[in-house]
Amino acid sequence: IQKMRDYENSDLPDRVKMALRFADIILTDPQKLDEPFFNRIKEYFTEEQIIDMGMGIGFLHGMQRFIESMGIVPESYDEGAYCELPFGSRH
Repeated sequence: IQKMRDYENSDLPDRVKMALRFADIILTDPQKLDEPFFNRIKEYFTEEQIIDMGMGIGFLHGMQRFIESMGIVPESYDEGAYCELPFGSRH
């Protein structure tokens, strides 16, 4: 999880970096999903896998936006609460 904060400069496998890059672009600047990008991502994933990832990212992001817009919070949510991560550091 820590490596995902700066995945481009991490030692994560190139395939994982590409998937994270795809998610970032979908969520922040989808106009960057151009032909050169798709040519690069196809080096790591099949078209079916790309569609599955894109649909999953879009669905989960849309669901989260809806939940936020309706003011829905889990019953166990407390202001300022967070999940304790296994590596102990929270930054």
